[in-house]
Amino acid sequence: MTASAIAPAPSLGLGVQLRGLARALRPRQWVKNVLVLAAPFASGTVGDPRVLAAAGIAFAAFCLAGSAIYLVNDVQDVEADRAHPVKCRRPIAAGIVPPRLALALAAVLLTAALATSTVASLDLTAVVAVYLAVQVGYCLALKHQPVIDLCIVASGFLLRAIAGGAAAGILLSQWFLLAAAFGSLFMVAGKRYAELRYAERTGARIRRSLDRYSSSYLRFVWGSSATVLIMTYGLWAFEIRERSHSVWAVLSMIPFVMAVLRYAVDVDSANAGAPEHLILSDRPLQALGLCWLATLSVAVYLS
Repeated sequence: MTASAIAPAPSLGLGVQLRGLARALRPRQWVKNVLVLAAPFASGTVGDPRVLAAAGIAFAAFCLAGSAIYLVNDVQDVEADRAHPVKCRRPIAAGIVPPRLALALAAVLLTAALATSTVASLDLTAVVAVYLAVQVGYCLALKHQPVIDLCIVASGFLLRAIAGGAAAGILLSQWFLLAAAFGSLFMVAGKRYAELRYAERTGARIRRSLDRYSSSYLRFVWGSSATVLIMTYGLWAFEIRERSHSVWAVLSMIPFVMAVLRYAVDVDSANAGAPEHLILSDRPLQALGLCWLATLSVAVYLS
């Protein structure tokens, strides 16, 4: 971190700094933490108050942990963000939030995340601790390492899915874990592909690791990930059918595969730079997601 990166922000009103801090926590990204409900939902126990409470604790812990990591990341990248056409508006890069204040709050949030996770279980605490350790390593150096950066970002989604099971003591299916892992890699590789295509069109320098990637390589990664995702989801669906004796689990493969292929169309057109925005704007994709959720719900809860 350069000396200018830790220079104090210009004198601003307390209200401005507090609003800047609220933005720097990126609360819109907390929607990702809904993934902690994946394991309770898949196990058919999401309606159990005890399980739901444990998943709620996992959600809160990951909200705290994620915001802490965003603060560390933005302080570490402050100089690069100031040179970026969009990221320069981030509160720390814009000089609204002093870096020292951001790091102090990050330390508080990190501690709070670990303390919150202990309320549910030591297994959840271990998952949150691994998430924090890996993500801090990513912020400090590993984000610039090709392949490693893809795997670390994908692991964040996977650990969220594991956290819900760890908090509630749910035994996770091996096919569920593999589908979650390769689904995460598919989305992250698609995001990097969209970023690379944007950089090629505009000349903007988005992240250093993109210099080591080519469009064909990233297409290979997300194509391979999609293949394994579909295969492992299918094996998980057949596992559910054996347990519930319901054909609906197998039928859920139809909207699931169509949704993956629909998302791949958006990836191929380089429109997947922000997956959450894409999902919220693609109506056919939303319809396929609802069909998949409905068929899987019937298989898990009504059979």
